[in-house]
Amino acid sequence: MTDVTVSILPSAPLWALEIWSNPDAVAARFKAATGFALPKMGSSDGSEALRLIRYEPTVWLVEGDASALPSILANDGTQTAIGGGIVRMLLSGKGWRRLLMEGGVFDAESPAFTTGSSAATIIDHVNIRLHVHSDDACLAYVPLSYARGILHFWEEAAKALD
Repeated sequence: MTDVTVSILPSAPLWALEIWSNPDAVAARFKAATGFALPKMGSSDGSEALRLIRYEPTVWLVEGDASALPSILANDGTQTAIGGGIVRMLLSGKGWRRLLMEGGVFDAESPAFTTGSSAATIIDHVNIRLHVHSDDACLAYVPLSYARGILHFWEEAAKALD
C-alpha cells in the first residue's frame, strides 16, 4: 500500500469571501489590514490565525479569524460562513498525490502543484477544494454530505495502490 493516511480534522471557522466590485480597492485595504496580499488564482497565503485559499477568480476560502473582513470588504463584497457544511480532511504521507489521482480529474503529481497551491476539482463525482500544506500533506475541504463517502473512497483506493 502507498504511504498515505487520510484523517478528519476538527472543525474550524471557514468562510467564503467574494469580491463583486472594486477589487483593487479591496485588495489594497486587505493588504493594509492583514500585512499580506490576497492570494492569486490557485494559491494561498496567510498565517495560522488567518489563511486565504483562492479557488475562483473572485472567491477565496477563508480559514480562521475573519472578524476584520467585513470592514475590509465594505460594500464591495461579502463573506459567508460555510464551516458547518465543510469537513476538513488531511491526506498525509508520501503517497497523497497518488491517492488524489484515483478518481480525480487533474494532475496532482504535477511539479507545479506545490506547497501553497490550491485547486478546485471533482473527485468521485464530488466537488472538493484542495490546498497543498507541505510536501507530505494536502488539506481537502469536502462537503459535509459527501465526507463519509469520500473518506471510504480514499481508504479503499489507498489499499489498492502499490
